[in-house]
Amino acid sequence: MTPITTTAELAEFCNGLKGQPFIAVDTEFMRETTYWPKLCLIQVASPVSDAVIDPLAEGIDLEPLLELMRDETLLKVFHAARQDVEIFNNLKAMPTPLFDTQVAGMAAGFGEQIAYDALVRQMLKIEIDKSSRFTDWARRPLTDAQLAYALADVTHLARLFPVLRDRLQESGRLAWVEEEMKALSDPAAYDVDPEKAWRRLRPRKTQAKYLAVFKSVSAWRERTAQQRDQPRGRILKDEAIDELATQAPTSLEGLNTLRGVPKGFGGSKFGPDLIAAIKAALADPEGYAPVVDKPGPPPPPSAGAVVELLKVLLKARAEEAGVASKLIATVSDLEKIAADDEADTPALQGWRREAFGSDALKIKRGELALVLDGVKVRVVEVRRTPRPA
Repeated sequence: MTPITTTAELAEFCNGLKGQPFIAVDTEFMRETTYWPKLCLIQVASPVSDAVIDPLAEGIDLEPLLELMRDETLLKVFHAARQDVEIFNNLKAMPTPLFDTQVAGMAAGFGEQIAYDALVRQMLKIEIDKSSRFTDWARRPLTDAQLAYALADVTHLARLFPVLRDRLQESGRLAWVEEEMKALSDPAAYDVDPEKAWRRLRPRKTQAKYLAVFKSVSAWRERTAQQRDQPRGRILKDEAIDELATQAPTSLEGLNTLRGVPKGFGGSKFGPDLIAAIKAALADPEGYAPVVDKPGPPPPPSAGAVVELLKVLLKARAEEAGVASKLIATVSDLEKIAADDEADTPALQGWRREAFGSDALKIKRGELALVLDGVKVRVVEVRRTPRPA
């Protein structure tokens, strides 16, 4: 098997894909020792052709493929798409529209976060050979067996997608998946602006001084990791950011007294820059601190019991619909609903409200009840007996 290694070959292949209803796409990448994923291989299949593309080939320009990724008339099909989408987004080619068969599998009743090989096994009755699963995809040359393994990821996907799509269409759930795809293809989900890095973490306090240092240190770590192309954790662990924000050291000696900071960090090349970032935040903490939602009032004493009731309702509704419960609501969603009927949570919006959210509110109001019927839980309407005049 020969991969595509030149721009001319890639352009010819991509021209042949124009006008197709969809393409199945997968990537192989490495990122264990880097911040940015290193793209090593791209596999593409359509109903009429397929190929493996070598993005590491000398002189190859991926623009013909990136144009297809941006083509809004061509559907791009992935499995567990987030990291693949991140790669193409970094290349300024957000793949829209897209379809994620892992999300679709959850909506079709195949369980939570179903693996690709399991979905292929259940839908196509094919066992995938995993012998090349742990290949170092950055090495060259790749063997025929490794290339065949990589290509199978999209050739099976191209066969699986129409069957899965039709199944969702017949059950009336295709719109559910399409709604989920909007969030997956939102560029904001892949924003790596250092000044927004603090949002991926969990500040433990709300004081301006703490938040200003928390934001500044998070931004410094993100910027440094990007510039050096190293994982964030190799620069500074997450827990160290909280300790730095709490202690706010302003000297190199102060850095070395903290438990979460690596030994000798103050004397490293990172030390002066980190101290400068902390001092900059402390110069105007009120102005630099991010705005965070302050904790609301404590939940009522009955909230815990309500959450447990909602868990049973969620399981019952998910089983009735043949949908993975995690796709409908998380424990965090249930906690928010238990505390507030108007909670800002996906479980009370769109198709989720129809499938579960409305009933969750009815349970809270006593309009629905859960009844154990043998080994199955049924949801029944509560008929209120009018009070005598």
